[in-house]
Amino acid sequence: MNLLLLKDQELIAPGLARVTDKRRIEHITRVLKAGIGDTLTVGEINGNLGQGLIEHLDNHELRLALTLNQTPPSPMPLTLILALPRPQQIKRILQTVASAGVKTLHLIHSRRVEKSYWQSPALAPEEVERQLHLGLEQGRDTVEPRVHFHPRFKPFVEDELPVLMTERLALVAHPYHAAPCPSQVQQAVIMAVGPEGGFNDFEIEQLSTRGFQTVHLGERILKTETAIPFLLGRLF
Repeated sequence: MNLLLLKDQELIAPGLARVTDKRRIEHITRVLKAGIGDTLTVGEINGNLGQGLIEHLDNHELRLALTLNQTPPSPMPLTLILALPRPQQIKRILQTVASAGVKTLHLIHSRRVEKSYWQSPALAPEEVERQLHLGLEQGRDTVEPRVHFHPRFKPFVEDELPVLMTERLALVAHPYHAAPCPSQVQQAVIMAVGPEGGFNDFEIEQLSTRGFQTVHLGERILKTETAIPFLLGRLF
């Protein structure tokens, strides 16, 4: 945890915060080995970052005097479209996306996505929020990514995608018959990533006819959770 992320209800007065969450208190005491008089890097969700001076700390409560005078890091200029991964992957991917600075994520259906994935507890709002917050703590960021769910491929592509593509370089990761992924891109990007093995031919055609360029990362077929950080690093 590189940042103590403070929720609205934990800001009990101007310049003062109170945390009772067991996970964060245990991390501060056992991992950071901080105590009264020490300072922590803190941030308000969707607000500024700064320092928190520990005024009280025990196993049940942490109180901090706050100085929040730093703006969060700039967002990555990327809109990410992702075919819904397997439930055991989505948690790690949400953390990766949040820690990297991606602020807009669209989870979509694909022919190779099991319909049952859409009923996974991993997509419950409170679980998605929890994973995003873990990613923000890792990346020292405070601005929550927005996650949108699209359980039907064709209506998303036909009705919503054209608006999302406006003034963006549109790319789709595709391991077959594609050009190398560009690097050091100097403009906003919208990137679509399919399930493992890629989108099927129909889905690629639907994206290509709307202006998406197919790109790859080399000869190897990567897991989705591996491909995403590779793509982000390659692009920016």
